Amino acid sequence: MVKKSGITHLVFFTISALALLQCSSPTDIPPHTVFRYNETRNVTSLDPAFARNPQNIWPIQQLFNGLVQLDNDLNVIPEIAKHWTIDSTGTKYIFALRNDVYFHSSPYFEQDTRKVVAQDFVYSFDRLQNPKLGSPGGWVLQQVKKYQALDDHTLEIELKQPFPAFLSLLTMRYCAVVPKEVVEALGEDFRKSPIGTGPFLFKAWEENVKLVLRKNSRYYEVDKDGTPLPYLEAIAIEFLTDSQSEFLRFQKGDFDFLNALDAAYKDELLTPEGKLQPKYKEKLHLQKGAYLNTEYIGFNRESNNPVLQSLAIRKAINLGIDRKKMITYLRNTIGTPANKGFIPDGLKGQSTDRRLTFDPQQAKALVDDYRQSTRSQPTIRLATDANYLDICEYLQRELAKIGIDIAIDLMPTATLRQAKSAGNLEAFRASWIADYPDAENYLSLFYSPNFSPQGPNYTHFQNMEFDRLYTQAMKEPHDKKRELIYAQMDALIMDEFPIAPLYYDQMVRFVQKDVIGLETNALNLLYLKKVRKIPHTNPDATGH
Repeated sequence: MVKKSGITHLVFFTISALALLQCSSPTDIPPHTVFRYNETRNVTSLDPAFARNPQNIWPIQQLFNGLVQLDNDLNVIPEIAKHWTIDSTGTKYIFALRNDVYFHSSPYFEQDTRKVVAQDFVYSFDRLQNPKLGSPGGWVLQQVKKYQALDDHTLEIELKQPFPAFLSLLTMRYCAVVPKEVVEALGEDFRKSPIGTGPFLFKAWEENVKLVLRKNSRYYEVDKDGTPLPYLEAIAIEFLTDSQSEFLRFQKGDFDFLNALDAAYKDELLTPEGKLQPKYKEKLHLQKGAYLNTEYIGFNRESNNPVLQSLAIRKAINLGIDRKKMITYLRNTIGTPANKGFIPDGLKGQSTDRRLTFDPQQAKALVDDYRQSTRSQPTIRLATDANYLDICEYLQRELAKIGIDIAIDLMPTATLRQAKSAGNLEAFRASWIADYPDAENYLSLFYSPNFSPQGPNYTHFQNMEFDRLYTQAMKEPHDKKRELIYAQMDALIMDEFPIAPLYYDQMVRFVQKDVIGLETNALNLLYLKKVRKIPHTNPDATGH
């Protein structure tokens, strides 16, 4: 009986999946108007209140709009807000909204759809902060004192205190506008039946199989020639978890791009110098650029291990790592050596006063002095997950050469994250991917009021001068002056070495030659509203 039930369920699932695949690429849609990509990780929600990771953010980016957005240079530009003003105190923002933005069609509207008004943002922000929803994005409004709709097309937001990065925060999809009547009618099901205002609208989703979005014919944006956006008719996202299978499908032309470089095929696609292998030059475009992500080793300053209380040892670790060799051989030159500080390439405010050079002789001398003065062998336990085991083993070998023993603790990613936040690790491999394009996002990891687990200061670094500069920067309205303060703070971090920065990451994409207009940015956001595809001349080419 159980066996029969299992077969029945399997047949039903297969029929449902096939139906989805058929409806996702109907015969009346030319294949060159469908953009296809694979997501190896599961999309958990299409609700912008849960836009916490790239796999969720990418489709949500196509479905929803906010007050403001980022251009490819990470400048804040208008979206639903036409323009805005900031008062002299730096705390009051007034946004003037467009009058031509409509929600996608829904039976829960009185007349199929309606225009977006300022009160919709009030509702969306209230919802984002509602503890019953449990959104991971409520923190983006923690600087906000109050907000109100002055009329249908004017929204006022008042901050508790000046926060120069606030507009950048508002570009996050957490802050997208949602319609009250649809959200309240659907409840939790809004995550899988979203109604937004974006260039594409929701069509179908068989979780862990395929997600399909279709062109929004009411979308308000146009290109520089006045042509309505988007150009594509549909987006089809599959969910193959195996990277090798994904790569084989990409080689066949089933996917339009690969995002990221997997160890399983990095040498097949790239030379050690980070260039496209010759055999792919006629088939693919290689896109590379800065990615706001710093990979690093963190040292818990409150650890019971006396080795990590030694400034000399922390400095020796930083001097004893050949970052260039690590990038070349472990990452095929994807990334740049982190020899400036914690703020990554692509963000203004990097320190130019402190440069980390590879100096194994000085590093060994520092370690020898430590051993003689303490009569002990410096040993450190370094926690990591399986994704970065190769890098940690490289560090283990390199630091052994200068006299430091590294014991690697391999643990599941979720366990590592929890232990890091709880302060249960003496050293850990970590990365910080920018939530928004302002160096404050990186420097906040060293501000003492942000001690974990309440905040992201996982190293429990504390420096009175750093805290003073952080407070000063938050009150500085002029970008250039604030960036100089950021540089001072970055230099202070590298005076005390609470971390060993490893590399500044790079965005890398492999794109089929028929794709036009797929632009890049340092946050690796996926904008598809201006993408086109050249029609295939191959009669066997399909959109499936």
